[in-house]
Amino acid sequence: MDIFEEIVELRRAGRRGALATIVNARGSIPSFESAKMLVRDDGTINGTIGGGCVEAEVWQAARQVMEEEKPRTLTFNLNHDPKYDTGLVCGGTLEIYLEPILPVQTVYLFGAGHVSINVYRAARMTGFEVVVVDDRENYANRERFPEAKDVYAEDFEHTLSQLAPNHSSYLVIVTRGHRDDMRVLRWAVETPAKYIGMIGSQRKVIAIYKQLEKEGIAADKLARVYAPVGLDIGAITPEEIAIAIVAEMIAIRRGAGSLNHKRSVKASEILDRKKSISRNNPSASRLTLRANPRRSSLAIRNLTRHPVRRDIFLSCSADKRIAMTSRFPARTFSPVSSARVYLRGLPA
Repeated sequence: MDIFEEIVELRRAGRRGALATIVNARGSIPSFESAKMLVRDDGTINGTIGGGCVEAEVWQAARQVMEEEKPRTLTFNLNHDPKYDTGLVCGGTLEIYLEPILPVQTVYLFGAGHVSINVYRAARMTGFEVVVVDDRENYANRERFPEAKDVYAEDFEHTLSQLAPNHSSYLVIVTRGHRDDMRVLRWAVETPAKYIGMIGSQRKVIAIYKQLEKEGIAADKLARVYAPVGLDIGAITPEEIAIAIVAEMIAIRRGAGSLNHKRSVKASEILDRKKSISRNNPSASRLTLRANPRRSSLAIRNLTRHPVRRDIFLSCSADKRIAMTSRFPARTFSPVSSARVYLRGLPA
């Protein structure tokens, strides 16, 4: 297959690659200027730039270019470096340009309202393909989204089962209600998508995270989500919000450094705390509470080996006292109907 046809097929299949091209050659080299070699994401190649050690080094660099998604230029001086004297080269200097071949990057827009239509327009201008999903035909249609790759005007649950995002997909959740947002997010965090963003206030984000955690979704998966979605540029109108969202997607695509994301700091702290508990304190989620009938108290056990970073809620009747016993200093609380005990990084 022609190398350019192969590149098209590779991108359509959602795969990566790197294209090596000899852009400058002086002296005697084992190939010719403009020779090309395609390195696929599975390590296989199509074409050649001369073989030998040069090609081996280019292959290795191509793997890095795929990961970094940034091009680079390699220079080889075949006259003075003995490691290239393998009998395959005659001497000379060549420059090879390596460029990443990336899959078609698709934005899945869940919701087809005022923000979505502006996200669609900005995303198309910046090189993304767009798939639109909404359960309202009067919103999700070709008249409103003429250049969309696909438009689904069906129930969200039905449509989700038909979608297959890959590592180059961007999921933007901007439906008309919390219930649908949560329904889509529940599905989204299980996909390999490169980016997941959800619109909403900090309060809404935390409420949805808590509900999904109750359902058994791990904090690590929710930590991938950018919510509230977009860069913090003071956006107010649907058009401005759309620009903030697409700007964040571009930042992710280009690997931009630290930017001012709108992602909820409070929600992130909650998730980080829960991840820390599950990783460092395996016993914290399996507390054993035992009543002491003689002293009418509750003893907290299994807290002696790990620092604890969580809130522990204890309840007792008004005629009981709550005592914390272990090798920590004893602490006793006056009779109350309920008590909230805070354990913050207690020493192991």
